Amino acid sequence: MKTIHADTFYYPYETHQGGYLTLTDDGHFGEWTPDQPQGTELIDYTGYSIAPGLVETHIHGTHGADVQDADVQGLTQTMSEGLLSAGVTSWLPSPLTDSHENLRHICEVIGEHASEAAGAKIRGIFFEGPFFTEAHKGAQNPKYMRDAEMWEIDAWQEAAHGLLKKVALAPERAGSEDFIRKATAAGVTIALGHSNASYDEAVRAVEAGASIWVHTFNGMSGLTHQEPGMVGAALNTPNTYAELICDGHHVRPEAAKIVIDTKKSDHTVLITDSMRAAGLPDGPYMLGEFEVDVRDGAAWLPTGRPAASVLQLATAVKNVVDWGIASPSEAIRMASLTPAKSVGIDDVCGQIKPGLAADFIVLDKALSLKATYLDGQKRYEA
Repeated sequence: MKTIHADTFYYPYETHQGGYLTLTDDGHFGEWTPDQPQGTELIDYTGYSIAPGLVETHIHGTHGADVQDADVQGLTQTMSEGLLSAGVTSWLPSPLTDSHENLRHICEVIGEHASEAAGAKIRGIFFEGPFFTEAHKGAQNPKYMRDAEMWEIDAWQEAAHGLLKKVALAPERAGSEDFIRKATAAGVTIALGHSNASYDEAVRAVEAGASIWVHTFNGMSGLTHQEPGMVGAALNTPNTYAELICDGHHVRPEAAKIVIDTKKSDHTVLITDSMRAAGLPDGPYMLGEFEVDVRDGAAWLPTGRPAASVLQLATAVKNVVDWGIASPSEAIRMASLTPAKSVGIDDVCGQIKPGLAADFIVLDKALSLKATYLDGQKRYEA
């Protein structure tokens, strides 16, 4: 049995100052105690903090690989291991809008090989599309956009061996409310985004069962005093989860603060929406079928608008604290337990809890990533 000593341990709704956290021989969390248990091997992180491994629920690519490639090595090696350097230990591969056949193939690859992930653990799949509208298409290809139908979900879920956890749609599309009821009844979490829906249309979607807002502010109808739109609905539905891309480009810190102050840390989800260029030098890259230019810490479409991101999730945690809009415990919760809860995987990840796999990160006093552990074993060190 091993024991970790650190200055701070971030638990879901409290922090322990000092003390010791035990790790079982089979790689699970044990109990926190103020004194070191006798007969245990000490791992000394004096001067550092221990937090749960981060949970990434919206990511397209990193370190040169992309989910859209449907490449086994790219998913289970390049992306999975690359995410450890971002503090991520659990994630949902996220393909973009595409044809039914291509998305089914991606599901087959992930469903067959998810358990082979060499690094961060694949906990499910998030479909960002194809049920969107062109008005807020972003970097999504409108030729594949269509109304949502359950036969597609059933086919994809079968191919994915049940791993399809989350699907995004534009609620103004025909038949959306009926689809949302059926999909949520089948265990799929519905997110709303890339949409020009009115406030009323968005709220009706929530009443039907939708519960997540895709990268809040980006790709959705804005808030005015006469038409609150998607943004207004996101802020005014307290039991829903609002995603945020906190790279300083997609959303200004002041706007992110409005979301965090309104939704609180238990309903705000930090995401990266990152593409294959994350962790790589600036230059031209492909995002799906579109070329983007990576520079100045962001990926840009030829129109001059941001497309996806090159953000690392550990950096998002640090950013919101450095911007003064969240405390360290709130920031960590928004990137671990809250995203896990938003897609129903908090029973296996997102928190330090006895019996769960010992997936955790080590942070210095400035919240910079020092190390990432999987199953109690150090797998990355900065």
